[in-house]
Amino acid sequence: MSEFITSQQELRNNLITQVREVLDFADSEGRGLDAEELSKINSIEADIAKADSGIAVAQRSAERSVEASVAAKGFIPAVAEERSSGDIFRAMARGEQRSHSFEKRNVLVPSANTVPKSFYDQVFSVARAVGPMLEVPGIIQTTSGEDLTIPTLSAYSAMTLKGAGAALDDVEPTYSSITLQSFKIGGIIQAASELVTDAGFDLGSHLAEQAGNGMGYAVNDLLTVGDGSSKPNGIVTASGAGVTGGTGVAGAFTADELIDLIYSVDSATRRKPSMALMMNTSSIGAARKLKDTAGNYLYNIAQVGPAGQDTFAGFNVVENPHMADAGLDAKSVIAGSLDSYKVRLAGGLDVASSTDFAFQNDLVTWRFTMRLDGDLTSNTEIKHFVGGAS
Repeated sequence: MSEFITSQQELRNNLITQVREVLDFADSEGRGLDAEELSKINSIEADIAKADSGIAVAQRSAERSVEASVAAKGFIPAVAEERSSGDIFRAMARGEQRSHSFEKRNVLVPSANTVPKSFYDQVFSVARAVGPMLEVPGIIQTTSGEDLTIPTLSAYSAMTLKGAGAALDDVEPTYSSITLQSFKIGGIIQAASELVTDAGFDLGSHLAEQAGNGMGYAVNDLLTVGDGSSKPNGIVTASGAGVTGGTGVAGAFTADELIDLIYSVDSATRRKPSMALMMNTSSIGAARKLKDTAGNYLYNIAQVGPAGQDTFAGFNVVENPHMADAGLDAKSVIAGSLDSYKVRLAGGLDVASSTDFAFQNDLVTWRFTMRLDGDLTSNTEIKHFVGGAS
């Protein structure tokens, strides 16, 4: 409809231009309009009237269409709004619902000032703040928990120089794989029944904060130093040997040893955006004091803001509370491309409730569980520093 109106308006403008051209021509000769010119203008004006009529009809039709659309909305059944996490938890507490599985989903952002999140995203937002291993680039989300096999490349094909007409060597790359399972992790959170029934209390945010802290800390521990026996193979456990510290320094590292650790990783890995050093708070405190021969600190503090990132010798530093303190035989620092560590999250965040578990204390109990695994695709891409002997 709008295209028709536009075409008619363009036609009308062209017709008006033709009328002006006839009038201007007669005026330039200092005379009035002759019979032929009057007839031409009358014909053009009739065409203008037709265009005006067509435009008016089209505009009225478009207005009626809008009015009909608005009126029709009153007859469309309203779609039920999705329940909030607080409503779900209260329904569980009342016994109306036994359990619920919160899935990761994309949420529309209505404005720059409000960013609504699903309960799953709320929990993981807190968990990532506690556990940096949930922020590694290699996170894989699956809907089910069957074993997930990820192929890895152990060795590239070798290329050799050959003369004209010489046969090329048939050298295949070497492949291997890692298998990610789905180990269950969970915990129990309780709240007073008064809080559950209080409509003014943000029950969803409270439980997201509690579950996020608990899950984040426990998961980060497993993904960092898990031994791979019926649990994830932690990034430190799976890392390759990089640098061993000197003796007689209680496992402490030097600036040169950290730089050697960085360059124990191959150049292709060092150029990846996810290349970083990882250490705990006390090790970061020690690294901040290291200087070059000119007395300049090698550790740079991030600018204030969420996008800031500390660096050492030009490489990002990630703080991980579950890395070991510097000590004898302790793997206190790792360096490498963090995207080579794969974290598998299977399914959603499952929640079940009980009013019987702590009935005597008038507490409502929720059980939170999730399934995950983690492993390193290649120990050549993550290397560790280990403290030297005494």
